[in-house]
Amino acid sequence: MTTALWIVVDHAVALLSVATWFAAGVTLALRRTRLALALLVAAVLVTLVRVVTVAMLAGRGWWFVQEKVLLGLPMLGAAGAVAALLAGPHLLSARRGQGDGWSAGGVVSVLTAGYAALAGLVVTFLVGHPLTVSTVLITTSVVCTAALLTARVVAPPGENTADAGAAQASEGRRPMSRRRFIGWTGGAVVVTAAGAGSGMSFLPADSVTLGGGPGRSSRATVSVADLRGSGTPAPDGTVRRYVLTAKKATVRLPSGREIDAWTYNGQVPGPAIIATQGDLIEVRLRNADIDGGVTLHWHGYDVPCGEDGAPGVTQLTVRPGADFLYRFRADQVGTYWYHTHHASHVGVRSGLYGTLVVKPRDGQRADEYTAADQVDLTLPVHTFDGTVVIADRDGQTEHLAPPGTPVRLRLINTDSKSHRIVLAGTRFQLAAVDGRDLNQPGEVSDVGLHLPAGGRHDLVFLMPDTSVALAVDDDRDGGLRLHPHGDAHGEARIEDTSGLPELDLLRYGAPVAAPFDTRDADRHFTMVLDRGMAMVDGRPAYAHTINGRGHPSIPDQIVANGDLVRFTVVNRSLETHPWHLHGHSLLILSRDGKPSIGSPLWMDTFDVRPGEKWEVAFRATNPGIWMNHCHNLPHAHQGMMLRLRYDGVTTPFDGPRGGSPGHDH
Repeated sequence: MTTALWIVVDHAVALLSVATWFAAGVTLALRRTRLALALLVAAVLVTLVRVVTVAMLAGRGWWFVQEKVLLGLPMLGAAGAVAALLAGPHLLSARRGQGDGWSAGGVVSVLTAGYAALAGLVVTFLVGHPLTVSTVLITTSVVCTAALLTARVVAPPGENTADAGAAQASEGRRPMSRRRFIGWTGGAVVVTAAGAGSGMSFLPADSVTLGGGPGRSSRATVSVADLRGSGTPAPDGTVRRYVLTAKKATVRLPSGREIDAWTYNGQVPGPAIIATQGDLIEVRLRNADIDGGVTLHWHGYDVPCGEDGAPGVTQLTVRPGADFLYRFRADQVGTYWYHTHHASHVGVRSGLYGTLVVKPRDGQRADEYTAADQVDLTLPVHTFDGTVVIADRDGQTEHLAPPGTPVRLRLINTDSKSHRIVLAGTRFQLAAVDGRDLNQPGEVSDVGLHLPAGGRHDLVFLMPDTSVALAVDDDRDGGLRLHPHGDAHGEARIEDTSGLPELDLLRYGAPVAAPFDTRDADRHFTMVLDRGMAMVDGRPAYAHTINGRGHPSIPDQIVANGDLVRFTVVNRSLETHPWHLHGHSLLILSRDGKPSIGSPLWMDTFDVRPGEKWEVAFRATNPGIWMNHCHNLPHAHQGMMLRLRYDGVTTPFDGPRGGSPGHDH
């Protein structure tokens, strides 16, 4: 089974454990001894099964079981053992007709096991990884408090049995005093532990993490405001100037439906930016009427940090009536896109995005398009009000490509969730991923392509003499069609594609030697992705967390220029997290311990699905302060982001901990 499935099974067994322990306690309190005995046996058996599920998860990684092994299971095991020892003999005697099986100690102990089971489950869902001493103290205090209160309810002072009353008559009030002493002593211990745990939770957290490398130096600093792009093109390049005005407008979708959108230049997607390698790209962003403000982030393009468009880190948000000039040389060939990074969970969904394509300098101008020579389509995939739209910059979903024509389809996922892409009617090559060419990609057909949020896939093929269809999310009616003849002769038919296997990119293409030895990493950072209670922008929330914290409380990752950096990204949650680091391309090393054995796979956004563990690496050669976050943009808005900071780099735009794609600081 997959790790994700084991996580689900463990959650189910934990929930069943809670139910059986509480059911056993309640039926015992009601003196239904036969049923109570059966439920007690069931609770013990379920607890033993829980040990098995946790052991299986432990084999997938310590991150998935830490709080279970160090707190949940020991607490439940101790409480369950006491419950079995106190309640079990009485219930067995009752089954043999000796007594009624009821005892105050038995009821309290069985219910306490239920409290322990519930507390362990709550810690998993509300706290997760990492487990802290504060969490241990608070959790055990809550369980002990519940046990003490239950003891007072089950056997309150002055409401003893006849035998207890006779004992009190012969011994005065000593038993009552002892009970009170134990209660007060236990209460004092519980209050002390709870207070200590609560106090520790307010201790200041580290502001940085070093990943095993040296600490920050005292050398002279450089500001991100000075890390700007080149002012001149390459010797045979040209300057390509654009003006993008962010404004609200009504736009018409390819289906003919009109929607209210946030746009660049009144269109969705925004104007296509096309350049040839070596050109200088200049884009002036103006804000007409987007109240919260806008920026431009060049997704996947390794621009100098001052051009990155991260509000509160590399610039101030562009407010209505203001503008900002972005400038960088187009040295990086491939398929990319741009979008606002202020309140991006709203802005991108509403239409503030566009495409960026840089073509190689091979003698042909980047903006030349000759249908007889080639068909090169840039196809952003975007969801409007629940409808997935894929179309070229003119909104066309039907295209003519004579037989034998080279075709390149540049697919860009501008949504916050992944899409499944199927190309029917021809064999093809996946030539590039996230703008980077693959080495010797083989021809494939009848496969599904997993396109992460923010990711790009370039598909190339020679047009056959029959029609070709591109389906998104196994939709046989939507998508894109290419026809070899003007009369759409031989129109492509899309059969059910849901059963097609997914192309494994870690095994696709031919391997070549890596540019660095990742065993010698200078820094190694582990990011455990989860859900839990955390402070997000100064407010408590049920957040999407990294190592148990939410933005801006997550420590900055410190690197030095030239460092070889390794990331371990682990997903404990049941949601997919497309991981995106600004300013750098990441070499994929392995997924779930299985190494990448195909073409070197360089990605800037990779999907970490539930239960997965990814190992990636990069060389830190682009100084700055860079956002490092989930590109499911609502997840980033809800806390799942942090910053990678080069030693010696500062920002004049920093708020308390700026850079949020959801807020301006």
